[in-house]
Amino acid sequence: MKKEVILYQKADGTYPVQDFLDSLPGKVSKKITWVTSLVEGLEHVPAQYFSKLSDTDDVWEFRIKLGSNIYRVFAFFDGRYVVLTHGFPKKS
Repeated sequence: MKKEVILYQKADGTYPVQDFLDSLPGKVSKKITWVTSLVEGLEHVPAQYFSKLSDTDDVWEFRIKLGSNIYRVFAFFDGRYVVLTHGFPKKS
């Protein structure tokens, strides 16, 4: 089944992930877009980029590493959709 990545929209109409992406340098945004295309295009995405968080019901994580920086974007599945909820730079 083909997956489609979409952004979670809050009741007030805002998209938390879009705000996060807009705050990032261009190279990071491009890499997140590339990882998103992997998730949409591949049946099995390498765990270094996309994996289920242990001890959760169904929370998934996009992990983006650029240089010594790591960025995480959380998501969940809703049918064929992968819904991105929020992101943050990992500090430790």
